[in-house]
Amino acid sequence: MTARILHVSDLHVGRREAPEPISALQGLAAQLGPELVLATGDLAHRGKHAELERARDILEGLGFPVLAIPGNHDIPYTFPARFTRPFEDWERVFGPPEQEFTSERLVAVGLNSVRPWRQQGGRLEEGRLQQLAARLERAPAGALRVVALHHHLAAPPWRAARKRPLHGRDRALRSFAEAGAELVAGGHVHQASIAERREFEVVEDGRVASLVLATAPGLGRPRPRRSGEALGVNVYEWDAASLTVLTSAWDGRAFTEVGHRTFARR
Repeated sequence: MTARILHVSDLHVGRREAPEPISALQGLAAQLGPELVLATGDLAHRGKHAELERARDILEGLGFPVLAIPGNHDIPYTFPARFTRPFEDWERVFGPPEQEFTSERLVAVGLNSVRPWRQQGGRLEEGRLQQLAARLERAPAGALRVVALHHHLAAPPWRAARKRPLHGRDRALRSFAEAGAELVAGGHVHQASIAERREFEVVEDGRVASLVLATAPGLGRPRPRRSGEALGVNVYEWDAASLTVLTSAWDGRAFTEVGHRTFARR
């Protein structure tokens, strides 16, 4: 039986909101009937309480369970709040910045890669990477094991020089693979990027399986004149044998499928 995740990212609520894609997103969610709506950060533009509340209302209005994690725009933009209470408003609206979702078919672990002193880059501490295996080990047999964070690991296909990938991504990638993750989902770059680990790294240890890195295009365009930024979503479909990544881009009237890749599950 096929299950689905609807992956949205980078709404940037509070800056140049476009109602048409959000309305179309509601129709897409109703059509898909996803197991989970996964939101990987930059849901607000300046981390304001009202912006976060609006983003929460959009996501919960889709009518399906939501797992949301913060991005670098979801913490206060101004000083000193950025450093003294970076996640206070996020926690009041969405709850803890790291969350989990578990069902018979899916275990998704959301990790908080945002660091106040890194405006664009992100980081995950070693201790939290070490805890990941125990969290994924609780997955029911056959369930898809997903790790979600805001910052991307795989490089985007086009212009994104200022959008740095996760700091220490080689170490993080090894930890994700050893923990048994099958899919790592992120955002941040406003571009879709799909890659399997074995496409760019030799995996010599037969005990360590490959995994898919999937970056979703953004749903907001805070700087519409910046080229090389798509508007769209990812959908993940899986059954016992395969994982399929579908990318849809907004064409001004509807979400149109522009990418379709299928990978064998471990």
